[in-house]
Amino acid sequence: MGIKERRIREKEMRQQQIVTAAKQVFLHKGLKSATIEDIAIEAELGVATIYAYFKNKDELYASLNLITLEYLVDQVEIVYHNDSLSIEQKIIKFKDAMYNTFRFDPVLLRNIFRVELEETLTALSRELLEQINQLTRKILTMFANIFDEGVKQGIFLPRHKMLFVDIMWSTFAGLVIWEGAKTAINPKKDFFKSSLDEAFDIFLRGIKTGKATDKGKSK
Repeated sequence: MGIKERRIREKEMRQQQIVTAAKQVFLHKGLKSATIEDIAIEAELGVATIYAYFKNKDELYASLNLITLEYLVDQVEIVYHNDSLSIEQKIIKFKDAMYNTFRFDPVLLRNIFRVELEETLTALSRELLEQINQLTRKILTMFANIFDEGVKQGIFLPRHKMLFVDIMWSTFAGLVIWEGAKTAINPKKDFFKSSLDEAFDIFLRGIKTGKATDKGKSK
C-alpha cells in the first residue's frame, strides 16, 4: 500500500471513529445537549480533529443520516430491479425495505426526519447537503417510476406519480417518528410493523382502479 492510499484509509478510519462516537453521544444526550467536546472525549480525539472533519455539530448529526440512507437505497434497488415482481408486489417489497431499514437502526432513521423537521439542513456544508439530497432523490425516483408504471398499466388511479410518493413517504416518516414517541413512553410496546402493514394495505386499496389484482397484497 502506497503513502497516498494509506493516508486515504487512515482518513476514512478516523472519520468513522468520529461518527461512531457521535452516535453514542447523541443517543445519550440528544442533539441539543451534546457538544463537540463530548464527542471528542468519546472518540478519544482532540476537538480540533473533530472540526477538521466536520463543520459543526449539526453537520455531524446529519452525516449519520447517510449511513441509513445508503442502506435504504440498497434495499430499494434490489426490489426496483427485480423484474419477476409485479407492480403491486414491488410496492409491498418497498414497504419491507422501509421496515428493514427501521430495524437496521431506528434511531438513525428518526434522525433523517428530525433533521428535516428541525431545519438542520440549513447548517450543513454544501457537499454533505448534496449527498443527502442525492440519496433521497434516488430513493424517491425509484418509487415514482414504479407508481408511474402502475398508472400506465391501469393498475393505479390516474394521479401524478409524486402524489403517491409523497403519501407513501410521509406515512412512513410519520409512523417512524410516532413509534419513537410511543417507545419513549412504553419501551415494551412495538406496533411499528403491524401499523406499517395496515397503512400500506389501506394505501394500496385506495389507489387501485379496480383493475388490479391482489397479487401484491400483504399477508
